[in-house]
Amino acid sequence: MEFNEIADGLPDPVRKAWERSLTNGRAAMSRRALIRAAGLVAGAGTLAACGIPPARSSGTGEATAGPDDSDSDKVVDFSNWPLYIDVDPADESKRPTLDAFTAATGVKVKYTEDINDNVEFFGKVKPQLAAGQETGRDLMVLTDWMAGRMIRLGWAQRLNPANLTHAITNLENRYRAPDWDPNRLYSYPWSGIQVVVAYNRKATQGKAVTSVAQLLDDPELKGRVTFLSEMRDTIGMVLLSLGKDPAKFTAADYDAAIERVQKAVDNKQIRKFTGNDYGQELSSGDIAACIAWGGDLIQLKADNPDIEFVIPAEGYVASTDNLLVPARAKHKKNAELLIDFYYRQTVAAQLTAGINYVSPVAGIKDELAKLAPEVAENPLVLPTPEMAAQVHVFRSLTEAEESDFEEKFSKLIGA
Repeated sequence: MEFNEIADGLPDPVRKAWERSLTNGRAAMSRRALIRAAGLVAGAGTLAACGIPPARSSGTGEATAGPDDSDSDKVVDFSNWPLYIDVDPADESKRPTLDAFTAATGVKVKYTEDINDNVEFFGKVKPQLAAGQETGRDLMVLTDWMAGRMIRLGWAQRLNPANLTHAITNLENRYRAPDWDPNRLYSYPWSGIQVVVAYNRKATQGKAVTSVAQLLDDPELKGRVTFLSEMRDTIGMVLLSLGKDPAKFTAADYDAAIERVQKAVDNKQIRKFTGNDYGQELSSGDIAACIAWGGDLIQLKADNPDIEFVIPAEGYVASTDNLLVPARAKHKKNAELLIDFYYRQTVAAQLTAGINYVSPVAGIKDELAKLAPEVAENPLVLPTPEMAAQVHVFRSLTEAEESDFEEKFSKLIGA
């Protein structure tokens, strides 16, 4: 399905935000080194503009469940993003944790790397879900905003806690109550994404950059600062610098954040707003400091020891990619068993060592240290308790808010 078909009828600022994400935002990035897009649109009303009819459900608000063939058909169809699972270094066609799952349960995994972007993937499965048909998938990984949308539409099945004992026990507390799935009845995180402040120590002549306010105001950084072209990430960090919680902000708070950044644009403090292209400029010293995605910095710092990252005292914003079972999945129980398998601490450690993303599983540090000591000590992979206490999420938006906020942000960044 083409982008124009998916986005047809969207408010213009929301459409432009999608285009930014798909062309140079997180959606456009390599999975191994960079983080791809958290979402840019929310609300079932926006989906109606895309020609999506109401979800067909059981009449109780729950997704319609088809016959579950799990006991007789030992297979699970799993859709994920490319390069988002551990592989055998000697044979990258082998995925050790999936093989271990099959050995432990007898359930074979049909693993497909067919999610390159939330919007694009939604276009693939929308026709079947809207028609009340199964998608050919039992499990999929979607970013929090899209996961929330699937739940609101009645297209994600409620999970059976009897099959999720490890997940219930080992899920990190900070992931237990997102506003789009407050009790984790429909989803469990696969991994987490972090937004932080980064700087090049050589470019700043040894001066530390420790806050968003410094990025916006420090005259020594003038013209050598970039912010992100993803609205939630930039505005979320600025809201925190203003003492506002991104999970609870008002329209007036949002306007104050826009005004704060506009001042830095007008006085040339901010050079530009970037997607994935800030990494090379930060590494070379062409820019001195920026708002950055944590996943980028692991590789950037490995290549250039002058790269540093900082969690501002006010905190930072983060999001998650999440496992869901779609409506009418044929192997729901098998999918739940696979979710639960990845919440075993030894398995979670093996996955984390392979992908270097934030693990949502508590208590894996010792296991991870056995496999990859340097990864176990990296707070961009395993946040310290102090760092974890500073995380904030950007709240879900209504259709009206989405259109209004994206229009203002597009004007701010000149998009």
